[in-house]
Amino acid sequence: MKRTFVKLVAVCLTLLMTLPMLSACGGSGEEIVIGAIGPLTGGAATYGTSVKNGIQIAVDEINEAGGVNGVKLKLEYIDDEGDPAKAKTAFENLMDKGMDVLIGCVTSGPSVAINDLVLEEGILQITPSASQKEAAQNPNSFRLCFTDPLQGTTMAEYAYNTLGYRKAAVVYNQDDSYSTGILETFRAKFTELGGTVVVEAPFSNSTEDFSAHVTKIQDTDADYVLLPFYNDMAAKFLTAAAAKSLSLPLIGSDGMDGILNYLQGEDAKLAEGLIYLTPFIASDPDEKIQKFVATYTERHGDAPDQFAADGYDCVYVIKAALEKAGVTSNEIDNAALIAAMKEITVDGLTGSVSFDENGEPMKGAKFAKVENGQYVAVQG
Repeated sequence: MKRTFVKLVAVCLTLLMTLPMLSACGGSGEEIVIGAIGPLTGGAATYGTSVKNGIQIAVDEINEAGGVNGVKLKLEYIDDEGDPAKAKTAFENLMDKGMDVLIGCVTSGPSVAINDLVLEEGILQITPSASQKEAAQNPNSFRLCFTDPLQGTTMAEYAYNTLGYRKAAVVYNQDDSYSTGILETFRAKFTELGGTVVVEAPFSNSTEDFSAHVTKIQDTDADYVLLPFYNDMAAKFLTAAAAKSLSLPLIGSDGMDGILNYLQGEDAKLAEGLIYLTPFIASDPDEKIQKFVATYTERHGDAPDQFAADGYDCVYVIKAALEKAGVTSNEIDNAALIAAMKEITVDGLTGSVSFDENGEPMKGAKFAKVENGQYVAVQG
């Protein structure tokens, strides 16, 4: 039940007393408010912007088709700058705006920070891209993206079993739980399979020059480099790697999607051959994906990344759950809606999505490769 419900009832009673012909307040003409939290400014702004754009396209499509059981959707998106404290403030603001369902947070730290608030309010939460395990720990919280542990395990198996690599060099962000979380499970799985992590080269959020990291890798017998971190810092690493002629194969996590946004013009060749894990590839010929790509490109001038697809799919997951729960107005039975989430399957841009008892997605991973300045699918 929204915080504004008591106020709404009071307003309706007043109207009923002053306007006898008015039979009721509320009803199908009201809007279901989808709140969303993510960075639109700061270092992770590219992810939050993509998610917001994807959400808006889905909301517009659904509203143009008549809404959900006749009820229109309304998006309220607040910038948290990737900051946990600001995410808490954003959540409170969205509740004051009448939020019915939450998409977010986009990044892991802010998502974990609002756990207690989400649990207390009892509304449905689905994070499009917060991969830290704790980001979906509440019974009313769900996740669309892969978890950090799943990514680490999947990349280890892919490197060892599919690509035949045996000696890994890992560069990781010691200040980021996303990066360290992937590293921990990668290390465990890769060594279990028989591989060796020959060097781990940490960096911090303030790192600008990766020359020392490249040199450290060149002094080993590694046969590839794992990059479990986000694309803004990855662009800096690739620049340093090219300057020192590091030619080892590179494998990245899903945060690498959109790397070409940071490598314009001739610099795009620095990412040539990079392979990364992803649930979405814009070059996929699937009709649904190409329709989304065309709409996104027309609106924003460039092709969408997986974060835009994550945001889009979150809205259609919510739509399916609302329909399954029989919602016909903006007064939502949260328990029924949350239960419905475990009973739906949505054929989305990021795959066929359903959820297990812990709110985790059940869908397959893909691998993409940067080839001739484009993202193309490779064997997973």
